[in-house]
Amino acid sequence: MMDGGRGADGERTEDGGRRTEDESPALAVRPRRLRRTAALRGMVRETRLSVSSLVYPMFVGETGDSCEIASLPGQWRWRLDDLERGAARAVEMGVPAVLLFGIPSERDAVGSSAYARNGIVPRAIRALRRSYPDLIIMADVCLCEYTSHGHCGLLTDRQEVDNDPTLPLLARASVAYADAGADVVAPSDMMDGRVRAIRSGLDAEGFHEIPILSYAAKYSSAFYGPFREAAQSAPQFGDRRGYQMDPANRREALREVRLDLLEGADMVMVKPALAYLDIIREVRDLVDVPVAAYNVSGEYAMVKAAAMQGWLDERATVMEILTAIVRAGADIILSYHAPEAAAWIRDGA
Repeated sequence: MMDGGRGADGERTEDGGRRTEDESPALAVRPRRLRRTAALRGMVRETRLSVSSLVYPMFVGETGDSCEIASLPGQWRWRLDDLERGAARAVEMGVPAVLLFGIPSERDAVGSSAYARNGIVPRAIRALRRSYPDLIIMADVCLCEYTSHGHCGLLTDRQEVDNDPTLPLLARASVAYADAGADVVAPSDMMDGRVRAIRSGLDAEGFHEIPILSYAAKYSSAFYGPFREAAQSAPQFGDRRGYQMDPANRREALREVRLDLLEGADMVMVKPALAYLDIIREVRDLVDVPVAAYNVSGEYAMVKAAAMQGWLDERATVMEILTAIVRAGADIILSYHAPEAAAWIRDGA
């Protein structure tokens, strides 16, 4: 009989004896040992959320009263003189940064309000800077909220987005925001060559120190629906698939990231976040600059809607989502849940 063989009545030992199930040796490896208490789980936790990584997106309008956004419960379109109040909760909770989106009173074919030196975003930047001098103020750079047609660039005679003539306007907008006191400019338009144009424009005006957070891998996503209501930026015709990325593409995202870094981006973003965790991980493995991920409006709205119905625990769900985004490799998370998440992190959630 071979050593180590098994019989029906027990397990063979090395010396040929038999061992019954009651005499089985203790398991050498028990992963549950380190899950037994909250203190142990906290000590060995691999991924840790930090308030310092959060950015709070905010909408500021040039006209009308401050009002809650129907498709983003708990989020507001702020009037300029209410913006300080809108940011107060995030600042109080220690959120270090906000990202501003402007809604102008007038729109035209060339989006001129986007790069007006006294436009809604420059004025919002100045207002927040006066109230919160230590707040990191990021400004989204795009034309879609400012054009009468709702697209992110100028149009050709054939009603197609005209890439190259759009670039100087994005650069002008970035300079206007930097001049108003923005700490970071964040181009989201997805025009080819926009990072190079913006970097050149900033440097030419002496803003060498202003970093660019590029929406490098921005997908044409169904998850943007609530944002378009909030920013009143839905295209008047067609869609944005001609310049935003196909959700089916992975390698293209890495190419976009490489190009933006070559053009001078200081940080890169993947947007959306939750359905693109694999892209966040691949970008993190590719680059050695900070990686941001945008937990977008549709992701926020789904959680809010389910929580309002009692179907999900909002706090637990949000913390799980944000942890997954960090676990995938994001250093920075833009999220409408930022003020609440900061409070939960501080409470030890």
